[in-house]
Amino acid sequence: MPVNTAMETRQLGVSELKITPIGLGTWAIGGGGWEFGWGAQDDEESIATIHRALDMGINWVDTAAVYGLGRSEEVVGRALSGHSERPYIFTKCSMIWDEQRKVGHSLKKDSVKREAEASLRRLQVETIDLYQIHWPNPDTEIEEGWAAMAELQREGKVRYLGVSNFSITQMQRAQQIAPITALQPPYSLIERGIEDEILPFCARNQIGVIAYSPMASGLLSGKMTRPRVAALPTDDWRRRSAAFIEPQLSRNLYLVETLRDIGLRHGRTAGEVAIAWVLRRPDVTGAIVGARSPAQLDGVIGAGAFRLTPEEIAEIEAAQAK
Repeated sequence: MPVNTAMETRQLGVSELKITPIGLGTWAIGGGGWEFGWGAQDDEESIATIHRALDMGINWVDTAAVYGLGRSEEVVGRALSGHSERPYIFTKCSMIWDEQRKVGHSLKKDSVKREAEASLRRLQVETIDLYQIHWPNPDTEIEEGWAAMAELQREGKVRYLGVSNFSITQMQRAQQIAPITALQPPYSLIERGIEDEILPFCARNQIGVIAYSPMASGLLSGKMTRPRVAALPTDDWRRRSAAFIEPQLSRNLYLVETLRDIGLRHGRTAGEVAIAWVLRRPDVTGAIVGARSPAQLDGVIGAGAFRLTPEEIAEIEAAQAK
């Protein structure tokens, strides 16, 4: 695929960040060996994937401290070290781990600030472009955690503040302390819970939305089959996900056939159709697309410029209703 350096950009909330419709997600490149891992991953392959994404015109990378228990951030830092045109770097806090690699949650001020310093070191940057609370957990610590985030912003260690997986009420609580630049929620054809209330709330409050798992963790990519699901590594978290287990698996794979049919008409993959469906809404600023190899990017990058017709959207909705 030729290099694409002219991808459109969209303003993220009321920030100065102009992001491409697709950003590179790095959850999977954290590899296996932890509770929410994706199985073994080669770091050099991950670095090549990041470089390929930048060559294609993607201008933001989303990661988190907990991905691979620091490994994902370290790989992103290595990949971008010395790179002439650095993308925006988004990362997250609040999920911590102990010496036994057990993952927990904290939004205590000292914990948030320690996480930020560790992320800055791993990423090899002086400032994080968008720093996000990964999960609103513990709920009782949201105000303390968000106040710590605002302090980091005043110190110049982060440019903008975001939240992930927050409800409207939780966002309203945070807004009393400091503005929210962006929300990062799950959003895909098989996870549509944000449509009725959360997306309109974000639009009214000028909060950008960067959707994660637009292909439902690969399920809607067009490459997932029953044998492939059965062969997922034992340390791949998807083996425990209801979407990958019957009876939901059959319904989801049926939906993929419609995505594949629509894609064939346009020379697109099923995954590109799934991502384009997420991006069809003007209140969604961008979609986070994970990739573990440069070749995987070739099957998703076209979604940034692909537009579904109203008839095709209706066709997808009809398939989903069956």
